[in-house]
Amino acid sequence: MARLGTSLVVLVSWLLTLPAGIAVLAADDPPRHGLAMYGEPKYPPGFDRFDYVNPDAPKGGSVVLSALGGFDTLNPFTIRGVAAAGIANTFDTLMVESLDEPFTQYPLVAESVELPADRAWVAFTLRPEARFHDGQPIGVEDVIFTFDTLREAHPFYRAYYANVAKVERTGERTVRFTFAPGDNRELPLILGQLPVLPKHYWQDRTFDRTTLDPPLGSGPYGIARVDAGRSITYERVPDYWGKDLAVNVGRFNFGTLRYDYYLDPTVALQAFNGGLVDFRVENVAKNWATAYDRRAVEAGRITMEEIEVETPAGMQGFVFNTRRPVFADPRVRYAIAHAFDFEWANSVLFYGAYQRADSYFENSDLEAEGLPGEAELKILEPLRGKVPDEVFTERYNPPSAGSRTAVRENLLKGRELLEEAGWVIRDGRRVDAETGRPLEFTILLNSPSLERVALPFIGNLRRLGIDARVRTVDTAQYQNRISDFDFDMTTAVWGQSLSPGNEQRDFWTSAAADRPGSRNYAGIRSEAVDQLVDLLIAADTREDLRARAAALDRVLLWGHYVIPHWYAGVARVAYWDKLEHPRDPPPYGIAFDAWWVKGASAGR
Repeated sequence: MARLGTSLVVLVSWLLTLPAGIAVLAADDPPRHGLAMYGEPKYPPGFDRFDYVNPDAPKGGSVVLSALGGFDTLNPFTIRGVAAAGIANTFDTLMVESLDEPFTQYPLVAESVELPADRAWVAFTLRPEARFHDGQPIGVEDVIFTFDTLREAHPFYRAYYANVAKVERTGERTVRFTFAPGDNRELPLILGQLPVLPKHYWQDRTFDRTTLDPPLGSGPYGIARVDAGRSITYERVPDYWGKDLAVNVGRFNFGTLRYDYYLDPTVALQAFNGGLVDFRVENVAKNWATAYDRRAVEAGRITMEEIEVETPAGMQGFVFNTRRPVFADPRVRYAIAHAFDFEWANSVLFYGAYQRADSYFENSDLEAEGLPGEAELKILEPLRGKVPDEVFTERYNPPSAGSRTAVRENLLKGRELLEEAGWVIRDGRRVDAETGRPLEFTILLNSPSLERVALPFIGNLRRLGIDARVRTVDTAQYQNRISDFDFDMTTAVWGQSLSPGNEQRDFWTSAAADRPGSRNYAGIRSEAVDQLVDLLIAADTREDLRARAAALDRVLLWGHYVIPHWYAGVARVAYWDKLEHPRDPPPYGIAFDAWWVKGASAGR
């Protein structure tokens, strides 16, 4: 299951009628205080707080963050519109993850959780004190309403919760999700991520339209002010029902949290240097090396910090839309990959700050290494003939260059692959030998900062006779075009967790290829990939998960769906001296919700 950050994970489940034998198991399985994907939770029953928070952090103060583009909706759960940044802070979920365990959850809206040994169902008993912001209790009917509504409102949720066969009330405060037959160890935790929406608020409103009316929430923050498309301000709810729970101690410390929107990332950085923004995560290596106010850094007013994280980097790269006929042949895709010179970009543009990505599970123990071992071969052998032969014989390495000689050799290899695929040079242009159709495409971007990476790539493509162009559009247009798969090539990021699972269906499977809004940007339709995703989701042990993830990794890599970019392995954060964070950040995130404003308790 991927950590989705601001894009908000929402859950749903598939439920079946419960066999009589399982009902007996329920009586023998006491309620649990937490759920782990594998093994047992780190924190014992009755724990006081997460280890990485400061329980004495002062409450109050204001923080301003920046966001790019704009927003046109305060409902993040539909396919329509661009949701406001930070909106997840207004909704509570059934359970909450800790950031110092790979994938473990503890109750939030839920008071406890039950499931049998075979994980055929999961039941949540809700806390009697849980409340929406209007004072109404959070009940079982709200959970069922949320589950049904999300599945109907967005194709992502329909796929994500596809294996939930039934949801039902089984007690005054207990809701049970029963699963369809099959192995899906992750489903109970996926349902733990379900945000609970108020049925009494939404039942007379149209859920699937965009809206700038602040929706009723239940979380630690409420919406205070909205300046449509320009800024949104959240205020900490003083009587928030869950403020004293162990999972919330030391968190949600800011009194107000405001997001200001900027159309240009350079202007957003200038706003930070000018003190208009208090905190930012830096993803551009050149900015990190040259663009911050050095006098403020040297004087200690701005802190630039690299926080080591163990979170898998996933995959970032140029992605081919294989729905386009020009990219149907993997040899063409591989040939084009030979024109990207990462080593030059890393040296000249990124100040040597990155490493080349060569895995869809980068920076984790799940990535494919060397040749497939015995455990992987047991998975891959039945797929022989359905996957590229190189899966069995070679470790994937993206084409590398870094010198004129290496670039020339790569382009010669690219030319060879193109001619093998039937693309020849006529009048200086690369064309289909039979139809005369030129090999041309557009790279769709939503950030000017990526143009400096794409333009040298285009220059090398011209040497192959390929006519490639760049088009940069605003955030709203970009999101709409990506959702409709209206692009030739774009850049994409697939974040991963240490426990990948059901979200992989939305990334790679045939069912997601033509579903608007899915993250199968490449349009992958492969029976072998579908089988590998199902096997990964059904993994019973960590060892099984490693082997199945590595097997999937190899098949995706040798499918040449992406030209891999890079990863850093650290989180680069810059912040003004008004902010502080816990001494020992967790390994799987920066835990910004555990930061605080200095002297906030003194009213500053």
